[in-house]
Amino acid sequence: MIANPMTNRALRQLFAVLSIITLFIVTGCGVSANYSFTGTATAAKTISITEFYNNADLGPANMGQTLSNSLKTYFIQNSSLSVVREEGELQMEGEVASFTLTPVAPVANTSDPNAITAASATRITITVKVTYVNTLDETMSFKDKSFSFYKDFGNDVTLGDIQETYTRQIFDRIINDIFNASVANW
Repeated sequence: MIANPMTNRALRQLFAVLSIITLFIVTGCGVSANYSFTGTATAAKTISITEFYNNADLGPANMGQTLSNSLKTYFIQNSSLSVVREEGELQMEGEVASFTLTPVAPVANTSDPNAITAASATRITITVKVTYVNTLDETMSFKDKSFSFYKDFGNDVTLGDIQETYTRQIFDRIINDIFNASVANW
């Protein structure tokens, strides 16, 4: 099939017009002074994250330290903020408030109606309380805000087999939620 020269010219003109319109939209709209393409909506340059306490009765003893280190790493990788030891323009502290195990997905015992109902899965739930201070904009600060997430595992495995992996996965989700609530303003 032979290409029509009029069609090619029309396509080039359409492409040129669309390129110009896109250029005007990108440069004309601008970007808010408090938004950067690093995922944060703050003018701050530094954040200090103190060691989170582990006030949970169950779970690994090092949960506070694990959460603190993971939180610092997440902010370094996903923002232009510098993590400083203390007195950052943004300040964060908190605690691992709870680590609970709850039976889920009950299984009926059809042979004995008076028997205790067993569960086919267990849910690990971790709750973290965070206090966040934005020294540049106090309206963005919050105190003792709870962040929680869970993960279920079948009773064919033991808690010891999955505890470290599941705790890390739950923390990943909680850290993302903390990031969004603090510097991404979601």
